[in-house]
Amino acid sequence: MNIVMISPGYPAEMAFFARGLASAGATVIGVGDQPAHAVPGPAREALAHYVQVGSLAAGDEVAASVRDLARHVSLDRVECLWEPYMMLAARLREELGLPGLTMRQTLPFRDKELMKAVLDEAGLRTPGHQSTETVAGVWAAAERLGYPLIVKPIAGAGSADTYRADSPADLDAILPMVRHVPQVIVEEFIDGEEFTYDTICAGGEVLFENICWYRPRPLLTKLHEWMSPVIISLRDLDVPDLQAGRALGAAAVKVLGFRDGFTHMEWYRKADGEAVFGEIGARPPGGRMVDAMNYATDADMFAGWAQAITYGRISQPVERRYNAGIIFKRAEGAGRITGYAGLDHLPIGTPRRDWRAVTISDGMVVVRHPELAKTVEMTERFAAELHLHAG
Repeated sequence: MNIVMISPGYPAEMAFFARGLASAGATVIGVGDQPAHAVPGPAREALAHYVQVGSLAAGDEVAASVRDLARHVSLDRVECLWEPYMMLAARLREELGLPGLTMRQTLPFRDKELMKAVLDEAGLRTPGHQSTETVAGVWAAAERLGYPLIVKPIAGAGSADTYRADSPADLDAILPMVRHVPQVIVEEFIDGEEFTYDTICAGGEVLFENICWYRPRPLLTKLHEWMSPVIISLRDLDVPDLQAGRALGAAAVKVLGFRDGFTHMEWYRKADGEAVFGEIGARPPGGRMVDAMNYATDADMFAGWAQAITYGRISQPVERRYNAGIIFKRAEGAGRITGYAGLDHLPIGTPRRDWRAVTISDGMVVVRHPELAKTVEMTERFAAELHLHAG
């Protein structure tokens, strides 16, 4: 099977999906705007051929390059796991007559307002919402929805450019910070714990499911630099508290007509147990969550995804053995990492990252344990007791 993979080397975890495809026996042809020498080693080793384009954002140029490629080799699939270019991949599938999500099927995964409208129509619980391209539209949505509320990009990923407003004064302060966003969605704020519902599907059937627990909610860690973001891939998905979210996630995947590959959904559990939809992507999660799945199962879910889309099954055994937690640490101060307290080794001299822009921060610690309480305890100790210093 000959598979074109859009951007096999960026973001960094794409290299492991490229390696997974090669391990499943696929011939992997990369198309990206990185120079070949800049593509990470695991991806370079997995690729049979690489086509460098000027920019992946230049859709006509990329399409011409892939059409030229198709004149020389028979192509079976086009895959893209990076959010900004999923519509490009859908366009290429349509032009080449290949299986997978079309542009019409992809759009609800990219447009958060359309996404929620489709789920509303199916009777699934979503937050109150309204999209707008104007400042006046934001104020009108706020008046209709009330406070607190969330303002975020309609086609964003993660918590980038996402803000909470508890009052008109808060909203007034937020508006200049989203002025560069062409279209936003104003949304009811859901007070509750936040989880993911992640799947690997084949033929419309869920082959693997995962739930990660955010501690604390990503919006809080975006607001407070001192907080260490934590995710925990949960071992026991059958506990009663998760069933409403699990059912909501499975229903969302089915309603949106997803068939093959990874999905990543976020949902909220309110104090009364109600599960409320957040958003969903037709892609794997970022923030090292696939690594957390691997630590929880002692399996390779990068390869599991590849097996699902090439053979329609996951051939390796997958058993949930552990709760696996990842603690992301942020350095205190600015500039380069100058020291640490609480571990034996960290890369001194590394420039610290912008904590507002990334989840993975300046370093991470992975823990796992069969018991959830022990896992939580370990994550809390690393969050509180490990310190990185920059200056």
